[in-house]
Amino acid sequence: MAASNRVLLGLLGHPISHSAAPAMMEAAGAAVGLDIRYHLIDVAGAEPDVIRRILDGVRLIGFAGINVTFPYKQAVIPFLDALDPGAAQVGAVNLVTVRDGRLTGHNTDATGFLSGLRATVGDAAKAGPAVLIGAGGAGRAIAWSLARGGVPEVRVVDQDPARAAALAEEASGWGGGRFLPAPGVAEAVQGAAGLVNASPAGMLPDTSSPVDSALLRAGMWVADAVYHPPVTPLLAAATALGCAIMPGRAMSVGQAGDGFALFTGRTAPPGVIGDAFDRHVSAR
Repeated sequence: MAASNRVLLGLLGHPISHSAAPAMMEAAGAAVGLDIRYHLIDVAGAEPDVIRRILDGVRLIGFAGINVTFPYKQAVIPFLDALDPGAAQVGAVNLVTVRDGRLTGHNTDATGFLSGLRATVGDAAKAGPAVLIGAGGAGRAIAWSLARGGVPEVRVVDQDPARAAALAEEASGWGGGRFLPAPGVAEAVQGAAGLVNASPAGMLPDTSSPVDSALLRAGMWVADAVYHPPVTPLLAAATALGCAIMPGRAMSVGQAGDGFALFTGRTAPPGVIGDAFDRHVSAR
């Protein structure tokens, strides 16, 4: 491929050696004739000045943009030139584009979850209250998705009740249904039509579930942001009951597709990103 087809991308976070992002972006690029060079910027414990210098490097070296993951989704914001409206509401950034030397923050976790929810759960998401477990960075993005997705009520649960209350209050102003803090999962699940895990519970090597399986009911829809393993203990229990499920794969593939379009202005052919994700997970 000619050098003019080369696109420099990266991922900032720690730890990130397990990330499927390089495989997904490089496969999408190859499918449309782009030579994607994707670099892992694995930095532990970066202080603000280090983050600023990394982003200055991204701006100057010729990156088209970078993805951002834990623990820097909020830490990068002070060093960006602009935020798109969704990222500004969520208050977290998982993707930064570089255009004419300007860094703009986006949140494709939010848009990716929403597209995945529509594809897997559909209108069932609008049928009644949903429980959101986890009010951290992923939880904030998913709250935005639920607001945009027409869920009439969202009950927010977090190990830190103050964080759940803060997200519920803020998300209630995002133009969707009402958001309420809940004291615990058992109370929140009563009468709920759906449930989303936005916590790390169930991510290997952890094999726990954020929800006692006895609390799940046939007819609920259940989504999990965790994608490693592909079928978490929560999703296995939900599947056994015949619940409609949205695996973490759907969010990961959705956000990557949205990100590829933002980075390159091109649309990945159907299935290419998902196939690359599956190959990466199988290899691990």
